[in-house]
Amino acid sequence: MTEQTGFQYIDGERRTGRGGTLERRDPATGDTGFTVDLASAEDVAEAVAAAQRAFVGWSRTTPVERSELMLAWAGELEQVAEELAALESAQTGKSLRLATEFDVPGSIDNVRFFAGQARSLQAVSAGSYIEGTTSMVRREPIGVVGSISPWNYPLQMAAWKILPAVAAGNTIVLKPSEMTPGTSVMFAEAATRAGIPAGVINIVTGTGPVAGEALVRHPQVRMTSFTGSTAVGRHIMGIAAEQGKRVHLELGGKAPFVVFDDADLEAAARGAVAGSLINGGQDCTAATRAYVQGDLYEPFVARVAELMAGVRMGVPSDPETDLGALISHEHRDRVHGMVTRAVEAGATVVTGGMLPGADQAGSAPGQPGEVPSSGAFYPPTLVTGAAQDSEIVQDEVFGPVLVVLPFQTDDEGIELANDTPYGLAASAWSKDVNRCFRASAEIQAGCVWLNDHISITSEMPHGGYKASGFGKDMSVFSLEEYTQVKHVLANHDPHPTRFWHEAVFRG
Repeated sequence: MTEQTGFQYIDGERRTGRGGTLERRDPATGDTGFTVDLASAEDVAEAVAAAQRAFVGWSRTTPVERSELMLAWAGELEQVAEELAALESAQTGKSLRLATEFDVPGSIDNVRFFAGQARSLQAVSAGSYIEGTTSMVRREPIGVVGSISPWNYPLQMAAWKILPAVAAGNTIVLKPSEMTPGTSVMFAEAATRAGIPAGVINIVTGTGPVAGEALVRHPQVRMTSFTGSTAVGRHIMGIAAEQGKRVHLELGGKAPFVVFDDADLEAAARGAVAGSLINGGQDCTAATRAYVQGDLYEPFVARVAELMAGVRMGVPSDPETDLGALISHEHRDRVHGMVTRAVEAGATVVTGGMLPGADQAGSAPGQPGEVPSSGAFYPPTLVTGAAQDSEIVQDEVFGPVLVVLPFQTDDEGIELANDTPYGLAASAWSKDVNRCFRASAEIQAGCVWLNDHISITSEMPHGGYKASGFGKDMSVFSLEEYTQVKHVLANHDPHPTRFWHEAVFRG
């Protein structure tokens, strides 16, 4: 991995953090990949001060001005698209093909979408709701936004946090994961080259307990946006409650994949494999729990196992690689630990479930590909026979692991789908449109795909129910999250006495 320096971007320039360093291992090889300089609390304070200064001018720009600058920003990003994809793949371990075909173009599309939305914010129509007056609604920016993004989609998550905030006229300080900061800094640099003023977008790379805590607690940060674990989200809510500031939370997920007995078997099986293995399963909306009805259960398991056996696990830079490495060796061991405990509790591993390079005597069939044993690789893994209340069914694995369970009636399938604390995303599979739409209404999730899984678009909202948080990413709903609404009333009645004055005094 290419050595990089200066993972702070404050007031329009790269800086070196003063909070120590982190040695980041290359996920694919286990070698030292790069050294990350970490932000101190003082670095965070300087970034917030820069954002506060920039807010004065940026909040007064017109929607047209912001839109044109953001379109120029998209153009700058296209100029470095290959470099962005290579870095995104290298720092996360994901396949270069996924970064090139999904992450980077999706992020650039987000920029263009919010450039358009900056010019079309809507509210209640102006009108004479009280006789002799005209009322109107203004949507105004909030101020400095403090955002914390995760490591699984570093570039896309930076885009989802930064774009609606900036399009609405806010300024922002983003803390990316200290494991994957490179593309977030490149994203901000491209904005500066496009003409967005210094201080509008600031990046502070650091740990949660130091940089994250300082950002969330800073009194000049008027809104906190966070994507990550439910536990940390609750901690942030507590701090926000103390200070009376707004929060936007996208927390964990445990997406059900409900297959009714009339579903297209081939389409559902392929959807399950793609939906569970995207980004190595390190996706809050990944298909993790497949519930399959009646007689379709056995052929579904067999077909998914067959398809998983053909997935090409390999080094991320190989264009033929389907499944790259996981984010770290520690995370890979966590995933394997959950699979191991599931087996100890009575579940069966149909395929996968072994660390590459380990003694595979007695392992499940279908271990694909030759990969470096020193890398953080984990094979596509299919598990059956787990209990509904078991750890592997209820908790986020965040790896390339799919659990399949049977159900009999439609009501049971929907009940099982809803039987976790999470509610971020789900899918339902059937040839019966009425069955599909009933499922979409009754499944408790912020997004329900019908005969599909994972598909996202800039125009549609992304966000959860229940313990998966609240607030929407992407779409006009996201833009509205980063605004505050003001009612403006103009009295144009020529009489000095208003009709309601007599209720107060009759002088």
